[in-house]
Amino acid sequence: MVDNGRPRPMIPYAAAPGAARPIGRAPARTVPAPIPAAEATRLAYASGVTTPRPRVGVSACLLGAKVRYDGGDRRDAIVVEALGRLFEWVPVCPEVEVGMAVPREPIRLVGSPGAPRLVGERSGRDHTVAMRAYAERRVAALAAEGLAGYVTKASSPSCGLEGVRVWPDAGGPPRLEGVGAFVAELRARLPLLPVEEEGRLADPAVRARFVERILAYDRRRRAAAVAGPG
Repeated sequence: MVDNGRPRPMIPYAAAPGAARPIGRAPARTVPAPIPAAEATRLAYASGVTTPRPRVGVSACLLGAKVRYDGGDRRDAIVVEALGRLFEWVPVCPEVEVGMAVPREPIRLVGSPGAPRLVGERSGRDHTVAMRAYAERRVAALAAEGLAGYVTKASSPSCGLEGVRVWPDAGGPPRLEGVGAFVAELRARLPLLPVEEEGRLADPAVRARFVERILAYDRRRRAAAVAGPG
């Protein structure tokens, strides 16, 4: 692709160092770089974004990485085009990084909404312990990288922020009361980190507040790093 006659670079997606290697067809590892957008430029100037840009975690499928269970992606124009000028994205796909293949069996949350298990839809294979151990390591690594925010994939059993389906053990309809298994760990360990789902970011007011929260969080983080312990 080109932008004003110049080739646009590609943004790589790679699993976290030390993450399990998926078995099966490997997911795509590149997505198009963010393109110029009038709204992004306006937000950048209005918010006083400086270099380096805040580092923000994001569900990799929202950038166009083909890491979903069906081999597809959920590229989101608001995330890529409007917010891509403001932030340095840190793509994460918990399901691939924990070792699941692409394509793969879909997974779901089962049991109590407060402490659900993460299991395969058909096989019933339980991924709860593996995902929890991975999430603890990955969130610690993200915190060490100076993360200033996170954009999650709505309704995902690993990345959904709220209202994720939780299926009862005894059968019957799901309850829309769950939090994705990875995001639950993210919120528990970094409770002040600004986190939002991609769907809500289509609302300009929600998007503007999210940008402001990230910039404020990043300023506090940088100030604390300069001040040091004490």
